[in-house]
Amino acid sequence: MKEGYKEITLLQQREIEARVLAPLIRAFCREFGEERALGVVRRAIQDVAREAGRAAAAAHGGGLESLKKNCIAKFNEGGALTVTPRRDDGECCAFDVTRCKFAELYRELGCADLGAALSCERDAAFLEGFDEGLEFERSETLMEGGARCDFCYRKRSAG
Repeated sequence: MKEGYKEITLLQQREIEARVLAPLIRAFCREFGEERALGVVRRAIQDVAREAGRAAAAAHGGGLESLKKNCIAKFNEGGALTVTPRRDDGECCAFDVTRCKFAELYRELGCADLGAALSCERDAAFLEGFDEGLEFERSETLMEGGARCDFCYRKRSAG
């Protein structure tokens, strides 16, 4: 971190981003059409997430244990997520998020419709940057109206 900067939680970072990006995204949607504008936003946010994954791997090393210790823990700073573990071993880390303060934040800010693009869709791209030997799977999110977010990070099978 740069000298003089204060460490903030990921949730606080997403709030700052959303307060700036949501009005810009809405303006771009009006100007260029929703499909086109949101496509550009998604690609740009995913590129940022991939780079963040590379930076995290450079700082902490890749692998499942590093992901759990250094990244997943950061996602949950300040109790941002209510998590129910499903599996946690040397091959897989799977858990359900049953409460997500990120989703609550986007609703409070009036941009719930942008929450997936601004937050959830980062997850797979982050992992691509972090460690290509790991894979990510999720079939539903609270942000998009699901009953839970069913995260599964696992080592890729050789083959």
